[in-house]
Parts: sequence; C-alpha cells; structure tokens
Amino acid sequence: MRILVLGGAGLQGKAVLHDLSRSPQVKEVVCADMNLGPLATFEKFLDRDKTRLQVLDVTDEEALVSLMRDHFDVVIDVLPAALIGIVAEAALKARVHLVNTMYGQQLPKGIHERSLEKGIALMPESGLDPGIDLILCGYGRRKMDEVCELHSYCGGIPEPKAITNPLKYKISWTWQGVLSLYKTPARIMKDGQIIDIYAKDLHAEKWVETIDFPRLGPLELIPNGDAVIFAEHLGLLKTLTNTTRCSLRWPGHSVLWKKLIDLDLLSDEPVKGLSAEVTPYQIMVKHLEPRLQYNEGERDMVVMRIIIAGKKGGKQMKITYDMRDLRDLETGLFAMNRTVGYTASIVAQMIVNGEIKGRGLLTPIRDIPCKQFLTEINKRGIHFKEKIETEEVLFGLDA
Repeated sequence: MRILVLGGAGLQGKAVLHDLSRSPQVKEVVCADMNLGPLATFEKFLDRDKTRLQVLDVTDEEALVSLMRDHFDVVIDVLPAALIGIVAEAALKARVHLVNTMYGQQLPKGIHERSLEKGIALMPESGLDPGIDLILCGYGRRKMDEVCELHSYCGGIPEPKAITNPLKYKISWTWQGVLSLYKTPARIMKDGQIIDIYAKDLHAEKWVETIDFPRLGPLELIPNGDAVIFAEHLGLLKTLTNTTRCSLRWPGHSVLWKKLIDLDLLSDEPVKGLSAEVTPYQIMVKHLEPRLQYNEGERDMVVMRIIIAGKKGGKQMKITYDMRDLRDLETGLFAMNRTVGYTASIVAQMIVNGEIKGRGLLTPIRDIPCKQFLTEINKRGIHFKEKIETEEVLFGLDA
C-alpha cells in the first residue's frame, strides 16, 4: 500500500512515519510538510528505501489535490486543526480515503453525504483522545444491555522524576493546544442533570476530583470538553445518569492553575500600558512554553482510564479499561506521540486492508473493530487492562 502523510514532520507525524516505515504491508510512504527540518535527526529511525519527503504548502489547493491523486491508498492528516477543512475537501476531489486525529464536528457540513457519494472513507478522531477512548467506549457499550455511567479520563503527564516545575506538567503535545482546552467550557451529566461548567471554573475545587491509578497513586480529574455529546453519539442519553470527560494531572496542578486563571492570565484583552498590543494569553504561551519542555532522558506518560457501568442480563456490570504508556528514549518519541500517531497509522492500514469497510464519515465508536485494533497496538508495546465487575463482585456475593 502507498500512504501519504500530511504534517509528518511534526511531533505526532514522526510517530506515524515511524510506524508506517516498519509495516511490511506498506510499500511507500510520502511525508509532505511545509518544513521538513525536524526530520533531520529522526530519519535514522525510518526506512528510507520506502520513505519519500516532499515540501508542500497544503493551502495551495491545486498542489495538494494533485499530490493526493498520485495513486495513494489513503491519506493521514496530522496537520494543525485549522487545516482540517482544506484537507477534507481536497480528499473529496482526489477521491482518496482520509484519516485524521481531530474531532469530527470540525469537518465541513454535509461531508458525510459527499464522501459517501464518492465512495471514500473519512475517519476523524483516530488518535488518543479522541480516538482510543472512543474505540474502547464503543466496545464496552456493546457488551452491556444498558449503560448508566460513562467516564473517560486521559492525560499526558511527566513521569515522577521529571516533575521539576510548580505546575507538575511538561509539554508533549502543543502548549497552545493545552491552553485552548483550558479556555473551553465543559459539559457533564450528574445524577441525570446536564451541567455546563464555565472555562474559568474548570480547575475549581468544586469540579476537580481524584482517582487512584495503579503504580502512580492519586491523580486529579479536570473536566475537559463535552462529555454529553459523546454519550449522545453512543446512543446512551435515554439511560445515562452520569458522564464525564476529564484530563488527568498530578495533584496540585489545578490549585495553582486556578490562581493563574483568577489573575486573568489567559485573557485575550491587551495589557494596558505596554507599547505594543500584547495579551496575557500571548505572554503565557511565549513565556511558559520554553520552560515546560522535557529534558533529554526525561519521559512523559500517557495515562487513560475508561469506566462504563450499567446492566447485562438484569445484573449490574462495570467495565474499566486502564492504560499507561511511557516515552521511548531510543527514538525520542513521547508517549503522546506514540499513542496518537500509531493509532492513526493502524486505522489507515485497516481501511486499506478492508478491516474497516464503511464509507462516508465514520466514527471510531462504531466503525473500528476493537479487538483487531487492540491486537495491533499491543504489538507496538501499548497495552490495556480490562477489568469486568459483575453484580456478585460489586456486592461481595458468591458467584
């Protein structure tokens, strides 16, 4: 198979290239990016006999469509989210399957009908979160007759010895991406009531809870995004009473961050008295970004927990999926890169192999076969633990 990777020189893109390069099914990989410089020190981890690099400005529609039409089986898009519409429209014109790691609601309106008409598969949300979380939620949901609780917790955090700043956080994604999440309201359901949480309150003590994670201890749960919309996509709103989506952080992160928010340090209003129009948000981006980088030899961790509770055969049932991954110090790939990039690579190959058969706008919840996916990602050293508790276990009764 021949695969085109857009944005392959970025953090997640390197992981995509690394995985495709090692796949015996893949005969050629083309990495197209505006700046290929970041690959200079990473090329040694790629099979250069089947990897080709090409400079491309994806905002040049004619050049993008022309490249996509070069007999590729599938395109993987790991460019910034702002370009998702441009890439999707080009894929339609080129009649080529497309995989990306961003939220499906960011795609242009009517994209499902148009891609269905063209006979191509568009698979967004094929990363970590969204991505692996949705695959597991869909898989667990299908094991139950009725679901009353759904919780998705995920985060990228430093390993304990790499905690060297007051935030207890370092950057394994994009700092602006993290800050944009901290500026986005959240929505949860508690005891059957839908609750909207203002962005300024995400880190407030009222909404921050903790869980105990094996081998790590307590971690903070910080509301992140709209949990209700994903429950709706899973068809659970009629029976659901509690649902949350949360970022995981080390204890103490939310207390400090709430103080920074209360000082309006994420404000987009220019600071008065300065010679140029500079906002507190811009200062936070530029000032903190270089101070929150991982040093050589330090590792990030990706931690995930999915909880699905309900009934099966009239009995209570609870399913928990746990995952923890660490940075690969040999390649330098962060755990965040691995879990996002390897997922996109696996999904793209599953489309070409025919393991994913749907066409139109697809979703990991329904269209990615979970067992086959987990088999593949386990081969990459990313492992999941499934714990199923029945009524007998939950209430201490004999089976």
